[in-house]
Amino acid sequence: MEVQGKVKMIGETQTFGSNGFRKRELVVTTDEQYPQHILVEFVQDKTDLLNNYQAGQAVKVNINLRGREWVNPQGETKYFNSIQGWRIEAAQGESASGEMPPVPPADAFEPAANVNEEDHDDLPF
Repeated sequence: MEVQGKVKMIGETQTFGSNGFRKRELVVTTDEQYPQHILVEFVQDKTDLLNNYQAGQAVKVNINLRGREWVNPQGETKYFNSIQGWRIEAAQGESASGEMPPVPPADAFEPAANVNEEDHDDLPF
């Protein structure tokens, strides 16, 4: 699955417990009629993937949905969901720095040579 939108916020890397578990949060705002602010967690070595991105940048994030079951001390079962990112890339047309790639000048394109206007394609569409 994937989420596309603009980076709203990138959190600092957090470390938990004696085992050194690392987590970093990213909020992506979708570009639709009713924009959604989606919190995506990157864990362990994936936290470093966010280093080259910044707020306002258009991105595409590959995600996995995670679900957990937990029984509290009173014996009640609770369920928790999370969205975990495993890859991020600049949206098409942007670089990782947020800059648009250069557009070639109009004269960089040459018209096709040897085109016979009498040839017609027999394409079915």
